[in-house]
Amino acid sequence: MPRLHTHSQHFLRSPRLVAELIGHSNLRKNDTVVDLGAGSGVITSTLARRVKHVVAVENEPQALAKLMTNIDNLDNVEVINDDILNFMPPQVPYKIFSNIPFSISSPIIRRFTSIDDPPKSIYLIAQKQFAKKLIMSKGHFTSQLGAQISPWWLARIRKPLRKTDFTPPPAVDTVLLELKQVPEPLLSPKLANEYRQFIEKCFSSQTYFGKLAKDAVGISPERKPSELTASQWVELFKSTKNIQ
Repeated sequence: MPRLHTHSQHFLRSPRLVAELIGHSNLRKNDTVVDLGAGSGVITSTLARRVKHVVAVENEPQALAKLMTNIDNLDNVEVINDDILNFMPPQVPYKIFSNIPFSISSPIIRRFTSIDDPPKSIYLIAQKQFAKKLIMSKGHFTSQLGAQISPWWLARIRKPLRKTDFTPPPAVDTVLLELKQVPEPLLSPKLANEYRQFIEKCFSSQTYFGKLAKDAVGISPERKPSELTASQWVELFKSTKNIQ
């Protein structure tokens, strides 16, 4: 991905800040960690000093050249020249820690939460409002994407960031977003595609959602799709498929 402001790209200024953010994650010294859209390597080089192996993905020529120079003395970094939406992850357990362009936050999360070999956890610098909508809660609006991943992933905001932490400073509030696999999934992964399609239909068609027998599974008919919890979505889905 080109490192352009028009693509919502904002760079973290300080390796010290990156180290602090890593401290708010579950990254450990024996981990393999992927840095998507590594740029010149501020995150990559900091990760390399704290985990076993880093896979840095970058394909913009100028950024790639700087990255290669900046990590030249780090023997535990593997650089992959590829688009971050096409990149195939390593065939070992891995985690993601990245500052990606805000404009592709949804595609990145959709892809890496649904591939055959998903990461154990995902840490992304993200817009605050986008991140909040991934968190399942009766107290605020939850997005379609948040509902689609909720049976298998727990979303949390780990740390707010300041606009001055970036260059150029973003116009919106930003946070460190964490997505971790749920230890006991609410639904079988075999049903994931069907479940995601069901959620999409509920959000896109008020008529379809309105006709569902929500009261039969203890959901108020007044509830909107954005107001349901993860367990309510799963029960509603099961009721439509006669799954126990």
